[in-house]
Amino acid sequence: MTIPAQLTLGVGLRDDATLNNFLFREELSPLSGVLRALSTAVGEPLVYLHGMPGSGRSHLLQAVCREFAAGQALYLPLNQFVEADAESILQDVEQMALLCLDDFEAIGGDSQWEEALFHAFNRMREQNCSLLISAQCPPRGLPLVLEDLRSRLGWGVTLHLPQPDDAEKLAILQFRAQRRGLQLSADVAQYVMARAPRSLDSLIQVLDQLDHASLAQQRALSIPFVKQTLGW
Repeated sequence: MTIPAQLTLGVGLRDDATLNNFLFREELSPLSGVLRALSTAVGEPLVYLHGMPGSGRSHLLQAVCREFAAGQALYLPLNQFVEADAESILQDVEQMALLCLDDFEAIGGDSQWEEALFHAFNRMREQNCSLLISAQCPPRGLPLVLEDLRSRLGWGVTLHLPQPDDAEKLAILQFRAQRRGLQLSADVAQYVMARAPRSLDSLIQVLDQLDHASLAQQRALSIPFVKQTLGW
């Protein structure tokens, strides 16, 4: 492909979606190794991640895509393409090194998509193209009509990505602040956690606001500064 498929489909990767920007908690250390191995010849041919929204699935799929050169990997959020022609979207995907399919449950029960994915998986296996798939549930829980497609999802390894609890969200918030060069003390982080929406995406958005304000005003992240910036 002369034009990176990521660009032709109009799907962008978030700037902050990198593997180094994801806090692999102790129980997730095996996942780190599996994902990093995808870019090597010894990696699993298929990795299936399942977890509820807020667990970090989309971040990880986009991050792994970034490990590949432009045009060698494609991130495809299926919930955005269920109305599109599946065969056209999946044409020549086997020419890439990696295909990342996010929100796989979105195509469940759609015979066009299920059939097209089944044949694409077969072509990709012949060409040694790796697959990274995410969904809210394990393969057995997907609302698929084509059982042969469900069997293809068992070619590799299936891993659960648990949703972080409040203590883990606090650690993630401080980790992401540190990655930005911000000093976010436990007291300030707990203050933010007590007042912001509890979803991880919302907390990161709050951190974005604080980061920009801190840079603009050249001020440290203190509780008074947070109050002033966020109107709390």
